[in-house]
Amino acid sequence: MDTVYKTDVLPVIRELVRAFQAFEQYSARHVRELGLTPPQFDVIATLGNTPGMSCKELSEKTLITKGTLTGVIDRLAEKGVVTRQERPEDRRSVFLSLTSAGEELFRQVFPAHCDYMHQAFSHCSRDQLQLWSNQLAGLKAVLNQALEKQENEST
Repeated sequence: MDTVYKTDVLPVIRELVRAFQAFEQYSARHVRELGLTPPQFDVIATLGNTPGMSCKELSEKTLITKGTLTGVIDRLAEKGVVTRQERPEDRRSVFLSLTSAGEELFRQVFPAHCDYMHQAFSHCSRDQLQLWSNQLAGLKAVLNQALEKQENEST
């Protein structure tokens, strides 16, 4: 196996960041046209078609930091889209779910955004999409392995 140098990794990191930024810009533009912020859309898309979940689960499944998530949930609750319920078995845990208005919003915005995102990739072949999916999964595995090693070393 060839030796990997620090300078070999920089172009990968640079392109990963640029790809993520391009995705974010493209996606966020449409989400704002739908009348939501990207974090609000993330919460609605994650809670949609589920019975709901704890705040901790929602935090793990979205791209939103815990500090930001509380404010996002507050604003969605004010709009009548999300409801909070204390769990009798654990009063420290809050259960979040979409209201009927939230479910209706999900049924409107989620398919519309999926269609919008499909437009960006409509000129790509299935083979190309599968290749990218596999490569990104491999990259994620490498990063998760490094994170796990780091966590093991710190304990």
